[in-house]
Amino acid sequence: MKVGLVIVSHSEKLAEGVCDLAGQMAPDVAIIAAGGTDDGGIGTSLEKITAGIARADGGAGAAILADLGSAVMTTEMALEFLDPEQSERVRLADAPLVEGAVAAAVAAQTGQPLETVIRDAEATAASMAGAAAAPPKDSSQAPADTLDDIDQDDTGVQEASWELINPMGLHARPAAAVAQAMADLDAEITINGVDAKSVMMLMTLGLKAGDTLTVSAHGPDAERAIEMLGLEVRNGFGEI
Repeated sequence: MKVGLVIVSHSEKLAEGVCDLAGQMAPDVAIIAAGGTDDGGIGTSLEKITAGIARADGGAGAAILADLGSAVMTTEMALEFLDPEQSERVRLADAPLVEGAVAAAVAAQTGQPLETVIRDAEATAASMAGAAAAPPKDSSQAPADTLDDIDQDDTGVQEASWELINPMGLHARPAAAVAQAMADLDAEITINGVDAKSVMMLMTLGLKAGDTLTVSAHGPDAERAIEMLGLEVRNGFGEI
């Protein structure tokens, strides 16, 4: 049983598009579009949102993401009409619609509870702000040729680098796959300085074919994390 998502937008097409995008990262998660008015116009619908919640919440709860102010207001009205038991497991995330939906979908796909799904969605706002302010990443570091080229410093941090060989680099699909795989490991893991368990942080790197991916890991599963990432990168994330 996984947390479901409801995407609320003034535009029916926009809501459906966000659902399609997030669904690529989370094929096992119920992601329901609640966009537009009841007659297909621009606006929001209390009835659509209420129905969306009913479809998305299979017992583990539902996270709602909305685009503009009045969509938030209509969603809050829908929440007020829920029965007390269900209202405890349905929450509105204060997050960017697209980025928040993708992050929430990845968290839900990995079986995270509602609190974590909401947290990951809301963290995307800070992630985007940090990425905009950060200096350009240096991808000139020499990559490793084999999985044997793993360095370990005196603190037990293991590190390795590889050149991305798949044509589209670390785009949304492999970023989501990496974040999901790393989420299950008992280790602190970063890729080029950002949290490897956050799909949005990975996507902000903008790593392209030919760029160098550097992973650092510390903890019981550090070596496993590096081996898994190395194999994925060397296999082109299954895209070549």
